[in-house]
Amino acid sequence: MSTASSSSSSSITERRGIPAAEFVEDVQSYLTQSGFDVNSALTFLQERLQQYKLVEMKLLAQQRDLQAKIPDIDKCLDIVATLQAKNASGEDLITDFEISEGIYSRARIENTDSVCLWLGANVMLEYSREEATQLLQTNLENAKASLQVLVADLQFLRDQVTITQVTIARVYNWDVHQRRIKQATASAAAIET
Repeated sequence: MSTASSSSSSSITERRGIPAAEFVEDVQSYLTQSGFDVNSALTFLQERLQQYKLVEMKLLAQQRDLQAKIPDIDKCLDIVATLQAKNASGEDLITDFEISEGIYSRARIENTDSVCLWLGANVMLEYSREEATQLLQTNLENAKASLQVLVADLQFLRDQVTITQVTIARVYNWDVHQRRIKQATASAAAIET
């Protein structure tokens, strides 16, 4: 039985640095192979579970950041498309923009061939509208691909958390069962004498 669990866990040993949890079918052979006693095994598994929880928190934070970033990129793409449409029709674009929190000003944007994109870290670069559209489209595709990978990582991680929790329960229950057997054996030996 333990060879089946070893072969299934060896097919995926990790995903992007997240180690795979081993499902333990036979606790006795697991303890023998790992060289742990019950308390050491439970401590090791609890530590691994805490590591998984920490990684999960980090991945969830990354997921929130990406989920906030994607609508911003979409909005930027829409703005550049609006500028292109207004330029094509020859109209000026009249818009309100935020100067400071709660303070807005009206602006007339005349035909322009370039836009400035905020790249972060106090860096803003001027691009042609076509370059800006291409850059934003690439950034959007990369963000969506990263989000898909992140969701898959989170699913893998949740599976590892579940496997680890089940393993902790199996080791603990096996220990309780072994103690009851020893207690029953000691009681039977005491009654015989």
